[in-house]
Amino acid sequence: MSTTAEPSTGAPTGAPHPATSASPADRFMRRLLRLPEGKTSTAAEARSAFQKSLAFTTCRCLLMYIVLPFVLPLVGIARGVGPVIGIVIGLLAMVSIVYSIRRFWRADHSKRWHYTVFGTVIIGFLVYLTIKDIADLAS
Repeated sequence: MSTTAEPSTGAPTGAPHPATSASPADRFMRRLLRLPEGKTSTAAEARSAFQKSLAFTTCRCLLMYIVLPFVLPLVGIARGVGPVIGIVIGLLAMVSIVYSIRRFWRADHSKRWHYTVFGTVIIGFLVYLTIKDIADLAS
């Protein structure tokens, strides 16, 4: 049996994949996220997905709370387009966060539970804001 590390997981070759010896909660999350058995990604891929999802969320906040309410009205643009833009960017941010959560789990990252909780809270805020934007459009 070899003791060299596999490049994708960092685990020694011949060692069981971390998902096979995972807790029931880990196995539940892997099923919930529809992760295929045995496929892994690297921690670098997980970090990249995290950075992209955070960038989407940051852009949404900047647009919704700085650009749309203050900058664009100064030049006479953006009357009533805020909710539509907020919905589109919010949906993109939610998809990106789920994608990055899946990457963290696929990489078997040590902070996967931390990021899952963080991402879920952010998605909760984005769902609230999306509902608020839809209500603004309906009124």
